[in-house]
Amino acid sequence: MQKILVIDDEIYICTLLERYLKKEGFGVETAFTGKSGLAKLKTESFDAVLCDFRLPDIDGRQMLSEIKIISQQTPVIIVTGYSDVRMAVSLIKSGAFEYVTKPIFPEEILEIIKSAIKASGAGVVFPSEMEALEPKTNSQGKYFTSGESPKFKEALKHAQMVAPTDMAVLIQGETGAGKEYVARAIHDQSTRKDKPFIAVDCGAIPKDIANSELFGHIKGSFTGAINNKEGYFEAANGGTLFLDEVGNLSYEIQVKLLRALQEKVISKVGDNKTIKVDVRILAATNEALSEAISNNSFREDLYHRLNEFTIHLPPLRERKEDILAFGRFFLNQANSDLKKNILDFDAETIDIFLKYPWYGNLRELRNVIKRGVLLSQSELFTEEVLPIEIRRFSSDSFEQINNGISFIASESIGGLKNASIEAEKEAIMNALISARYNKSKAAEFLNIDRKTLYNKIKQYNIEVDF
Repeated sequence: MQKILVIDDEIYICTLLERYLKKEGFGVETAFTGKSGLAKLKTESFDAVLCDFRLPDIDGRQMLSEIKIISQQTPVIIVTGYSDVRMAVSLIKSGAFEYVTKPIFPEEILEIIKSAIKASGAGVVFPSEMEALEPKTNSQGKYFTSGESPKFKEALKHAQMVAPTDMAVLIQGETGAGKEYVARAIHDQSTRKDKPFIAVDCGAIPKDIANSELFGHIKGSFTGAINNKEGYFEAANGGTLFLDEVGNLSYEIQVKLLRALQEKVISKVGDNKTIKVDVRILAATNEALSEAISNNSFREDLYHRLNEFTIHLPPLRERKEDILAFGRFFLNQANSDLKKNILDFDAETIDIFLKYPWYGNLRELRNVIKRGVLLSQSELFTEEVLPIEIRRFSSDSFEQINNGISFIASESIGGLKNASIEAEKEAIMNALISARYNKSKAAEFLNIDRKTLYNKIKQYNIEVDF
């Protein structure tokens, strides 16, 4: 029986989930504080953890870090209120499998738990952004996708060109843009396609165990090393190792990675022996590694070794043609997963989808659609099942914000200068929401500089904790 640990200080939520999940055949343990939850993890094995973001004793970020130290492979699902979504997205980048917003829908959580257990069952750390999207092949073995935009097709064309080689490829793009999708496409069209494809989220591995996770360790090499461990390099031998968010690796690990690439040998923690490995490296990053090189946090020689070929994957908002193409792909997926039969999106939803900036890219689109399918009661997917922050974009205010003008400004005066206090505050709030609380992007939307935005946030006492 698969066991789930629910950590939440609200007793009724623990009771609700415990009863529902037990009825679905799971074993369930509950904890009302972070410390008691961690204590259970140290003495028992769990297939997944549901953890409230706001606990009375330990915050969500620290909980995620502590859980991953105790059990790296256990998927963690964050439960949060809408006001914490921006932090939940940050936690996803740090290794959480998924986040669920309140109010709680047990059916939704059940599907996420099933997906989490399925992913962890592969014995690897999956990057959170594209777990649901896997490349497919037709009868001729050629790669195909539902993406329709010229930019996405160009990225896939480059993937097809470089796939038969053994060149290291650096895939650049925002979180959720589809970097693992492209990496899998390269592997599936390479001469290594019948060998392992191992995906590792470097941002999700605690720094103190990254050496062991990547290269393995021998028994007794450190406290807790009770058995020999095979690292990801050994697991991928003969195949492809995809290092997502490679810029998060520590300097020490970068040195060992460079040696593995140049000499094709690794050494386990606590062992002086070298092991030959034949692994093709595909790496991905959502940040400019050139900046990391300039501040000495990323080795320039490693960058050039990883960057034998570069593929740039534009964000979803720059390839509008892909929104409905992938949206309908995710709709069919959600119908299958949730045993529903939603035929299509209605006109209002399509209009919102095309306006919304999708800063979470394909991953955000997938999550929004799956949640909407769960809540839908008709044959069409309507705007009523969308989260409120996305429904805002059905109003004319989106066009005004996106053009960098205020709600009440005249045509001759742009920005926030002529807006009333309430309208100005609302404009700032909408811009922050649309930018996922990225202040630089919000300032661009509002056509003001970042310093002015900070002053306005302070002036109106707008809460942006994170």
